[in-house]
Amino acid sequence: MSVSGRIALLSRMEAAHRQTKAHLELIERQISARAERMTTTAKAKARRHPRGGSRWTRSDETMFRACVDQLSFERRGEIDALSRKLMRQERATCAVRAKTTRNGPTAKADAQALL
Repeated sequence: MSVSGRIALLSRMEAAHRQTKAHLELIERQISARAERMTTTAKAKARRHPRGGSRWTRSDETMFRACVDQLSFERRGEIDALSRKLMRQERATCAVRAKTTRNGPTAKADAQALL
């Protein structure tokens, strides 16, 4: 493969990696938002608080963490698959980058060290 072909391949691979990473981050944001909604729904905030005072208590934080754990467990298959895909993409990108920017005998050793 020519150098220009490798550069184009590398840019496509990096774009796919960014898209996969964004999808994983989206799932994490969805889990956090859903856990927050579950927490506030479960504990109706009928308490009075001074202005500027926090309405988020330690028990709310505990419940929030439990909800995050539960939702993460429910979506563990999707999260694990995307995490594995990210790792494969990173290794492949490093290998192509090493071939593209080969500067002598150490480039191959550097690529093997990254894998």
